[in-house]
Amino acid sequence: MKKSDIDNGKSFDFGKTSADYAQYRDIYPDSLYAKMLDAGIGRNGSKILDLGTGTGVFPRNMCRFGASFHGVDISAEQIREARRLCEEQRLPVTFSTASAEDIDFPDQSFDAVTAVQCFLYFNKEKVLPTICRILRDDGLFATVWMAWLPGESEIARKTEELILKYNPEWQGCGYTRQPSDVPEWSLPYFRIRRIENYVQDIPFEKTAWLGRIRACRGVAASMDSETIEQFQDEHEAMLSDIKAEAFTVPHQILIHVYDKKLTP
Repeated sequence: MKKSDIDNGKSFDFGKTSADYAQYRDIYPDSLYAKMLDAGIGRNGSKILDLGTGTGVFPRNMCRFGASFHGVDISAEQIREARRLCEEQRLPVTFSTASAEDIDFPDQSFDAVTAVQCFLYFNKEKVLPTICRILRDDGLFATVWMAWLPGESEIARKTEELILKYNPEWQGCGYTRQPSDVPEWSLPYFRIRRIENYVQDIPFEKTAWLGRIRACRGVAASMDSETIEQFQDEHEAMLSDIKAEAFTVPHQILIHVYDKKLTP
């Protein structure tokens, strides 16, 4: 994937991170799933499409509440890992490979559409009308974003500095707490139902943080193998200076849940 407004146009491919992604990116806290359920996403008997599903982290954790999930991702490698994990965990989630812009489902097929940690990668002009078309009239659309806060965590700050040393084009750094604004792109198609905006400490051990960072856009998704190895060695050395094996990193979690407008 390559977008002019992300990382100065440098290409990235989360499929290159799939092994680490499957093992280390399942870090959303229970509070996130509880808030989504309380907002009407994932209730028993509902049918939900998860766009940009990656290795299926969101549907794999939400399907226990009784909803039927189908996950879509542009990466065949990510979908392969998602299917493997569901088979191992005996979860009834189905998957297919497609970009969010190219999905093709019948009108009013889903009670909800979700986009977790991925909406910034989509072409909104193409995907928003499609989401509205495949949502039922009382359907919901939800976006979720969760990001570490480098200004509030020395570990996150030093990790970002190291990523930038090896990948100066990466723009996923310097994130600060964001306000609970309703984005303008949503206005023609949706009415806001609920916004959740909060910070939670996410626990890591050193190995898990190393894997989480390898699976980010700025590292294994965009570096070559030699650079990844050099980065990994230096990242391990950095973490070796930390006495505690386990630590927490504060993350902001921002959830927007929308009702579909019947006359966009």
